[in-house]
Amino acid sequence: MTTTTRDTLRSHIERHPGQHFNALVRDLDLAPGQVQYHLRRLRKADSVVEEQYYGQTHYYPPELDPWERGLLALVRRETSRDVLFDLLEHGPDGPSAVADRVGIARSTLEWHVDHLVEQDVVRKKRDDANRVTLELTNPERTVELLDAVEPSLPERLVDRFERLLDGLFADDA
Repeated sequence: MTTTTRDTLRSHIERHPGQHFNALVRDLDLAPGQVQYHLRRLRKADSVVEEQYYGQTHYYPPELDPWERGLLALVRRETSRDVLFDLLEHGPDGPSAVADRVGIARSTLEWHVDHLVEQDVVRKKRDDANRVTLELTNPERTVELLDAVEPSLPERLVDRFERLLDGLFADDA
């Protein structure tokens, strides 16, 4: 059973790179301690890579490089994913236009863009008038990795709750 559980966990991480710990527990219907035990063994065998991003621990197959791992951690968030889809569809654009199309507050966009810039997924370019344009650093690879992400229902609900709060507070401003 141990080997089967470990193989199942490794296989799941290969199919869903960048999932965080709680998603693994939920998706595999295993006890948290059981998942911790097998992840520890997989890490020691260099079969899985563990990375911390923005308050969550994510797990990856070892062949993914740091840029890919950072992107996958961020696109597990619906809003970051929507920003990337918008930039893929519309090309480089200003933050206000992106925020309007995605339907989020500018402050929420900035939070997500700051992390996308930090991971070198998005670049902020300034023109002569100091206006900012957002653009993808590697659009082709971004498209490939976006295909690897299927957010879980709980992840989508948290993201939508954030948007609801944005809408409520934007109306008060």
